[in-house]
Amino acid sequence: MSKCDSCIIKEFNSLKSLTRDELMRVSACKTGKVYRKGQVIFEEGETLNGVYCVRDGVCKLTKLSENGKDQVVKLVVKGGLLGKRSLVSDQKTNLSAVALNDMEMCFIPKAEIMKDLSKNPKFTMDVLKEMAEDLKEADESLVNMAQKSVKARTAEILLYIHDHFGTDTEGFLSIVLSREDYASIVGTATESAIRILSQFKKDGLISTSGKRIKIEDSNGLKWIE
Repeated sequence: MSKCDSCIIKEFNSLKSLTRDELMRVSACKTGKVYRKGQVIFEEGETLNGVYCVRDGVCKLTKLSENGKDQVVKLVVKGGLLGKRSLVSDQKTNLSAVALNDMEMCFIPKAEIMKDLSKNPKFTMDVLKEMAEDLKEADESLVNMAQKSVKARTAEILLYIHDHFGTDTEGFLSIVLSREDYASIVGTATESAIRILSQFKKDGLISTSGKRIKIEDSNGLKWIE
């Protein structure tokens, strides 16, 4: 496990605002852990005593809805910080985190981060900016759910994954989600998600190989209404 002050991951999140001495102190108290695909990192309702830094892999943040199904709220990749709210509030977490593939995480105790929040105003501001960005994304997601069709939201999430996470060597989306996950993200029944993806395939917008999806016509997906 590399030291925080020499870890390139810090450049992707608010840890970049810490001084070298602060990073070295954080590095001395962090713990590293590997999570396997499908493993729960933390569950909704837990009390987090620190933050998780994603060194490698992708996880999904989910919210349990009233009908008992998990709604995928966000995908978090390398460089992401999980549990930022625990730093400024004693509230239990309102989301669950589950590994979508094998992941490597670093856990930093809250007590260590709090020292830096109280002494380093730039770090404090960067953490607040990240939290504000999370709220903005949540607001935009609510608007999309209310104003866009399920087909448009499905096309949008395919393009989002392509643009933000890229493709593998064969051109398939690098993040492989189940049809249930796609349904959860766009807010529809699994059957509807399967039907829409099948229609996209029939229309030549995408191609598939098992669960893997390749975008064949990104412009066509952008025009879906």
